[in-house]
Amino acid sequence: MAKEIQQEKNTSVAEAVSKTEIFFSSNKKAILTVVAVLIVACAGVFLYHKFGYAPARQEALGQMFPAEANFRNGEYELALNGDGNVLGFAQIIDQYGGKAGKAVYLYAGICELELGNWNEAIGYLSSYKGKDKIMKARATACIGDAYTGLNDYAKAVKYFEKAAAVEDNVFAATYLLKAGAAYEALGDYAKAVGAYKTIKEDYPMAMEAMEIDKYISRAETYLDK
Repeated sequence: MAKEIQQEKNTSVAEAVSKTEIFFSSNKKAILTVVAVLIVACAGVFLYHKFGYAPARQEALGQMFPAEANFRNGEYELALNGDGNVLGFAQIIDQYGGKAGKAVYLYAGICELELGNWNEAIGYLSSYKGKDKIMKARATACIGDAYTGLNDYAKAVKYFEKAAAVEDNVFAATYLLKAGAAYEALGDYAKAVGAYKTIKEDYPMAMEAMEIDKYISRAETYLDK
């Protein structure tokens, strides 16, 4: 009995192998074509990364150094647009996109913000896709600043509160203070008081908490009217 079962297994295996051989034989040309396409595609990706993307990224990063230096010196116009000898963040984005790193959009957005170009700032800051939570919160708050510049306080306060909600955010009190000011501009003094009291209760050691009672009293005065 055992011998018969083994023979049946051997027969089944043989049939499976035979069917596989027939399949490959019948579709040999198509299979080889698919394999060749995959090899060419992989080779293309490798060659692009080695001889296209990687050199372009190195070149883009090299262009970032003078722009970053100008940014640190507070020369925002120069950092953004360059001077003909070195590129600014705007040209780096135009020529290299994100190859210079995600931070290039944050730099460009802050430059536009400092120059009072609110819509342009929002465009760049919205394109920032960095994964660092604190830097992402900074970009979010800067969008709020840009909407404040546009006198769109309803949108501004949403971005300030979103930025303040980021975990382990050492700048949360700063963003909440801005949210409170935006609420006051909207005439929503109850929410302004709420933002200020959150600073007092949750961030008592923050610099913003030192004079927060002044803000609370001011907003409460209008609240009672």
